[in-house]
Amino acid sequence: MGVIAAERRQVLDNTSDDPTRRAPLVLGGNDFASVTEKVCSLAERPRPTRAWQVAFAISAALTGMLGALVVYLIGTGIGVWGVNAPVGWGFAIINFVFWVGIGHAGTLISAILFLFRQNWRTGINRFAEAMTIFAVICAGLFPAIHVGRAWLAYWMFPYPNQMAMWPNFRSPLLWDVFAVSTYFTVSLLFWYMGMIPDLASLRDRARTRVRAVVYGLLAVGWRGSNRHWQHYERAYLLLAALATPLVLSVHSVVSFDFAVAVLPGWHTTIFPPYFVAGAIFCGFAMVVLLAVPARQWFGLKEIITPRHLENMNKIILATGMMVGYGYATEFFIAWYSGNVYEQFAFINRLLGPYWWSYWLMWSCNVIAPQFFWFKRVRTTPWMMMIVVIFVNIGMWFERFVIVVTSLSRDFLPSSWGYYKPTWVDVGTLVGSFGLFFMLFLLFVRYAPMVAMAEVKSVMPQADPHHDRVGGPAGGAQGRES
Repeated sequence: MGVIAAERRQVLDNTSDDPTRRAPLVLGGNDFASVTEKVCSLAERPRPTRAWQVAFAISAALTGMLGALVVYLIGTGIGVWGVNAPVGWGFAIINFVFWVGIGHAGTLISAILFLFRQNWRTGINRFAEAMTIFAVICAGLFPAIHVGRAWLAYWMFPYPNQMAMWPNFRSPLLWDVFAVSTYFTVSLLFWYMGMIPDLASLRDRARTRVRAVVYGLLAVGWRGSNRHWQHYERAYLLLAALATPLVLSVHSVVSFDFAVAVLPGWHTTIFPPYFVAGAIFCGFAMVVLLAVPARQWFGLKEIITPRHLENMNKIILATGMMVGYGYATEFFIAWYSGNVYEQFAFINRLLGPYWWSYWLMWSCNVIAPQFFWFKRVRTTPWMMMIVVIFVNIGMWFERFVIVVTSLSRDFLPSSWGYYKPTWVDVGTLVGSFGLFFMLFLLFVRYAPMVAMAEVKSVMPQADPHHDRVGGPAGGAQGRES
């Protein structure tokens, strides 16, 4: 039995680098039909698994708590938060920046890696795109409630000027509205466009009238003809080209919330690239955090392979070093500038009342990813799970450090204060995670969580000459079943 288990592990391990051949991206001897069966069967189950039901019940309860806290906040006022003078920005802006950053990995995997023809993206891009949509939904909640009078949030939009009060286009919060809404729209179109062929497969396999009608409407008449594929591939390429600059621009605009201020600790030109690297860093960590249990619970180990996980962990390592370089550069510029206020802001982060958050951020974001230099950590699921959990914790505390430590020490000591989150702050943060996981669980229950059409395109059977070299015939079936 031990020999059989060892052979099985070897079959499912495609992380070895053999220069004479390309490592397979789909393992287990799967063909087109088996890939379709594995992915579609997840959405076709008459009843979800017990684990899904428990996870959904917990997530739905947390989402309900989030809704109740938002109602309580609007009915009572932002005094239920821990914000004070001078810390006027608290958990709301911290959570907003955190969730926008989480949403970056999906579009990067789908758009940038697609343009660079990185075939290993095909196994993970679908639920990474879904993660983007759900993370931006969570992010969009916080600016609306942060304004205090949430019923006047529409003032941020350029509505007609009949009230003689045109919005202030110099406000970074207004820039966020345009940047995040554009990013959400393009990401949603990109996600839905990629699902159309797979939704057609679910339509054709539907066993009930309701499922056939619903999936049929979502598949918008897809029949898999040559003309359909030509239009699909052209539209997918155009959306990828449109989404690529958004990956770089959206979090750069979010960083302007801080960089355009004259506050020490914020007023620095390194924020745009530093924020983009951090967003990709924590976004990929969240993808790994979702992929490891998903492939385990849904039987997708042969499609989401160890090589997919290892490649993502390499990107986490690279972007983590960029983030660490950003931390060091901030300190160097503060010293080199000769500005005593800037120097104090960073010394205060290091040794001030919030020193614990700074060192927690540094440990999670700079030290923890260094374990990915070891291949055993990069390819062992439970080890990588520990690292990526620390990464996500560290990236949340990075936003905490930027927002709170810079505001809590004003230019005059008489204006200094200490920010303490209340139970409403903490509950809203936890509730946002509940909303995120509830939406993700609904997605994996009713939609194809793996891009079947794209996975089949990187399999050996997709080669028109595959059957001539002794492989099973299948070149003509690359976009069927």
